[in-house]
Amino acid sequence: MEAESSKTVLLVDDETAHLESLTRIFVKEGFHTLCAESGKKALELLRQHHVHVMLTDLVMPAMDGHELLKACRTISPETEVVLMTAFGTIETAVEAMKDGAYDFVTKPLKKVFITKVVKQALDKQKLLLENRSLRRQLESIRPHDIIGQSPAIVQTIKTIQQAGPSSATVLLTGESGTGKELLARAIHRASPRADKSFVTVNCAALPESILESELFGYERGAFTGANRRREGRFEAAHQGTLFLDEVGELSSTTQVKLLRVLQEGEFERLGSNDTIKADLRLVAATNQDLEQAVKQKRFREDLYYRLDVIHVRVPPLRERMGDVPLLVNFFLRRYAKKNDKEVQGITARAMDVLSSHLWPGNVRELENVIERAVVLSTDPVIDINDLPEQFSGLSGVSSERAMDGRGVYLPVGTSLEEAELTLLKETLKATAGDKNLAAKLLGVATRTIYRKLGSMDKEQGQPEQDE
Repeated sequence: MEAESSKTVLLVDDETAHLESLTRIFVKEGFHTLCAESGKKALELLRQHHVHVMLTDLVMPAMDGHELLKACRTISPETEVVLMTAFGTIETAVEAMKDGAYDFVTKPLKKVFITKVVKQALDKQKLLLENRSLRRQLESIRPHDIIGQSPAIVQTIKTIQQAGPSSATVLLTGESGTGKELLARAIHRASPRADKSFVTVNCAALPESILESELFGYERGAFTGANRRREGRFEAAHQGTLFLDEVGELSSTTQVKLLRVLQEGEFERLGSNDTIKADLRLVAATNQDLEQAVKQKRFREDLYYRLDVIHVRVPPLRERMGDVPLLVNFFLRRYAKKNDKEVQGITARAMDVLSSHLWPGNVRELENVIERAVVLSTDPVIDINDLPEQFSGLSGVSSERAMDGRGVYLPVGTSLEEAELTLLKETLKATAGDKNLAAKLLGVATRTIYRKLGSMDKEQGQPEQDE
């Protein structure tokens, strides 16, 4: 976290004594302070300095705080404004908040409260700037919705960019939810066939008999219910790209027919002897280990090598955790727009939780979590409470570890004493209160456990436990 000394607070008040008192407060808190006894002087300082927060009196001669706020929005729109007001002008202060003031404080001012409000304004400013930075990154990010800048996804994108302009068959492998279809579309758009059809078939979603007719088409009378000719997906993808998702689910019969298409570049509709040329680019994807399937005789070796001309491994999200903030903000914008919601960002602690989760369902799981949060949120900023139940209260800790009790999260800045007590309590929880076992796990004497618990009970005003 940035030191307060790197933050500039502009104090504006026409009463010199009040201004001096405020200056002492914020200097003592470590802020860099600027002072102005009028709205005009404040505007000069706003033009000359980068002001993070402006704390201004509402009632001043010549230019009041509300007018100064409006001018500040033009000169320095990133500056947060906090108004100081007497009880009689609270209604005016509320009106000023509608014009962009962060908050208002009432006189007489309390040191603790005024510094707290200014620090909260700084937190809001930091969040908005981070979100704005992420949006800029998204706008200049990889084309075609491929979000990410981590080394793992950058290497994947590089391979796709190199493979795209060719006519070679591409095999995409990776876990479910990693975005294989998205990458297949990117390959298509990078190819000379980009202006032609991109046809997709999920091989796992259709029974074998239906899948064959979907792929190759059929003639009238080819089977019961075939009362007209129908073109298959191979014909629909003519001069374009055919994407076979979950290709590892193909039956042995369909594997043979697909192999012929790849080898000879031709096929026949079901119920026909007429040969049709297959002028298309094939991209296949699977979440299975096809090499292992070949060894187990579940997948034809010759077909595997035909598909595996260019092999692209799509990394799981846990291997590119640095991309989580980019993905979160991308999905926030997408679903806020889709659901007509005024969602502007996400809190730092909610982002910490999302960035710590291991995401077994990969990008698809993250997308679903964000869509749910956007739909159910009643505030403009997503917080932990808007996330599914398993994320609640896990600020900064990997949810998988937290749920199975194998990990303890200690934020930076935790005192050594607090860390010891936290570890002790979590270990006792894991051992169901068995102090002897907890002592062994922690590598200390059992009496040390009792002593620590005694200190903890004293602090909480409870009687010490007997050994």
